[in-house]
Amino acid sequence: MAKSPSGTVTRSDVAKVAGTSVAVVSYVINNGPRPVAEATRQRVLAAIQQTGYRPNAVARALASGSTKTFGLVVPNINNPFVASMAHMLLQESLNHGHVMLLGDAGDDRQRELELIQGLLNRQVDGLFYTSVDRHPYIDLIQASGTPLVMLDRVEPRPGVNMLRVNEREAARQVTAHLLSHGYQQVGIISGPLHMFNAQDRIHGWRDAMTAHGLSVDEALIFPASYSRQGGYDAAQRMIASGRVPRALFTSNEGQAIGCIRALAEHGLRVPQDVALVCFNGTEQANFHVPRLTTVRQPLRDMARCAIQMLKESSGGARVAEFPHQLEIGESCGCPSS
Repeated sequence: MAKSPSGTVTRSDVAKVAGTSVAVVSYVINNGPRPVAEATRQRVLAAIQQTGYRPNAVARALASGSTKTFGLVVPNINNPFVASMAHMLLQESLNHGHVMLLGDAGDDRQRELELIQGLLNRQVDGLFYTSVDRHPYIDLIQASGTPLVMLDRVEPRPGVNMLRVNEREAARQVTAHLLSHGYQQVGIISGPLHMFNAQDRIHGWRDAMTAHGLSVDEALIFPASYSRQGGYDAAQRMIASGRVPRALFTSNEGQAIGCIRALAEHGLRVPQDVALVCFNGTEQANFHVPRLTTVRQPLRDMARCAIQMLKESSGGARVAEFPHQLEIGESCGCPSS
């Protein structure tokens, strides 16, 4: 069979082999907009297989105005919460006929910028985004006209959709749960102090201490990266300082796991010696020993909302706030159920 002058198999080539028009080939490939008799459809499919034709996704995107792709940029996919959120967004994107292109910045701001530029150059239909720090590249994305949903709290800006949980209230609640056990000294392994979510969690920790009439000891704030290594290193600093509190609030699940490892290396048990709760737990929290007491976010609902925000984006801004859930494990000192 003769191919087009460029050597690439085209729809015209398929139409010649199938004995149909190019329009009919297009209807089969696109599943419409006009119906095609089953016998004709089978001839076209056989011709596609015979010629080795592959639809040109770029051309289809230019014609339809949609690439059927979303982009997702995250600080570090090693974070269990980030990975869980990415999984939910991927599943929901597929449900809406889109594929997801994942960009992992590896906690590197320059890499984050390069990933965003690459996704914008690919003309994704929308972008989900969590920045490595409190200075996201929102202006760049807005200038491209690409719909955007921020997956964590940022300073309110016109035209920026945002998902959020009241992290200050959630941190207050989980710290209050520790205090309900009668612990008088509660420390916190926070995130990096310049991050909005780290500040929210510290404020919530302070709120709980104050509400219980306890003094706030700033020396019991141990900033760290949101990772297992961060939790491990913070616990090592805490132990070296000689200021090991009776109870501890870690700001994410990875930190909790790293912290427990460091405590174990020094013969300290959870919860017998140090009671512990964490933020942003995932399914992994239920399989840790001891099972982690944690704040959970409704990731599936959040992913569905994020997709709708992109698909319905019209230049306005929408902020969607979701409830959190305190999931009781054994790490806080509660009996196993």
